[in-house]
Amino acid sequence: MPAFAAPWSPHHKPSHKEQMNMKVTKVMTRKLITGQPQEGLREAFFRMKQNRIRHLPVVDDEMNLLGLVTDRNLRRPDWVDEAPDIAHVYYLDDHMTLGDVMTTDVIAVHTYDHVDKAARIMHENRFGAVPVLNKEERLDGMLSAVDLLVVLEELLNEQRRLKKNK
Repeated sequence: MPAFAAPWSPHHKPSHKEQMNMKVTKVMTRKLITGQPQEGLREAFFRMKQNRIRHLPVVDDEMNLLGLVTDRNLRRPDWVDEAPDIAHVYYLDDHMTLGDVMTTDVIAVHTYDHVDKAARIMHENRFGAVPVLNKEERLDGMLSAVDLLVVLEELLNEQRRLKKNK
């Protein structure tokens, strides 16, 4: 499913009950761009930029989630010494790896979770996206704020249609 597609078929408009019980799996992005812990930061940065993503899940060969690297980590990472002035520049290179800088205490949601639970977690933690794990605890997708905005837009459009038909 394209990242900006409606989470349901244009031929099947979900009922209000279906909308309220929507699972994360219906709206998450399944096309995953991932990194491995040994991958260099520079390489990862350019791959994120090329794919226009801000969150890079770090996984092992079996898709077990090991950590998460965000564009914010790479813009002003904790591992850079305090800048002497505002013009200070640091350079990303491949001497440091994703494993060196990734966040390992990642909060994730599951494919069987309801969208409202995921939205609450994202809102409370001020996350732009969260990894989505399957029942085997392996990475299955990513849920972004943009994915949730698509759902919100559809819900508001449906509400407008219902109000218009009254």
